[in-house]
Amino acid sequence: MSLILQSNSINADKIHWQKAQYLQHAFQEIALRNEYTRRGHVVRKWTKPVTIWIDHQVGDQAMHTELVSLHLNHLQSLTSHPIKLTRDRKSANLRLIFTRQADWGQQVKKLFGPEAAAALHGAVCMANFRTNGHYEIIEARVIIPVDQARMHGKLVSCIVEELTQVMGLPNDSEEVYPSIFNDKTPEELLSGLDGLLLKMLYHPEIKPGMNEQQVRPVLKKIIHKWQQNGTITSAAKTVRRGALYPLLGY
Repeated sequence: MSLILQSNSINADKIHWQKAQYLQHAFQEIALRNEYTRRGHVVRKWTKPVTIWIDHQVGDQAMHTELVSLHLNHLQSLTSHPIKLTRDRKSANLRLIFTRQADWGQQVKKLFGPEAAAALHGAVCMANFRTNGHYEIIEARVIIPVDQARMHGKLVSCIVEELTQVMGLPNDSEEVYPSIFNDKTPEELLSGLDGLLLKMLYHPEIKPGMNEQQVRPVLKKIIHKWQQNGTITSAAKTVRRGALYPLLGY
């Protein structure tokens, strides 16, 4: 009986997040809000290639680089936006810091400011990004205290969530599920819904600076097309093509 109930629950989840109205609301919650304020915002996204430099301050460098590379490849496949690693710190516009718990509070304060440092309680890892006057993301930083993340069993989910959020999906919301942007759900890797949110954000018709009223009719048209061509119904299957899924036993 428990297996039947679980199966029905999974099917119900698939149905609810594939509805057009739900997808519109999810995009609004995750892309047009910020985690620490409920004020309305605008679309923020990268328009130039994302170039990542990894600042290794702890061991296991090869493993960390591999995990990051696999997720970056997945992000690029979902967004069609150029993303690559670099060994040249000066050429990077995204800095990913693997550090230790003893140091990360000071690093967050230095790189993100005192407001972010004050919000550290309950956080396992943290990221932020900066935009220009046109709401194009031009710089981002991610800080992961490896020992703390491992203690909570969240090393991979920190890599996945923070790197995905700095693509322009900065908010967490309990109203959006199944999703890595919902702290109340056990998602460790991108869900089908998350994949669709990334595709929406990086659709050519979604421009930096668009507000909620401007985004709504464009999304309506995109979602309708995806309903017709099967993009939405195949989203869960599509997102699991990422290399992290078999690596973690999914």
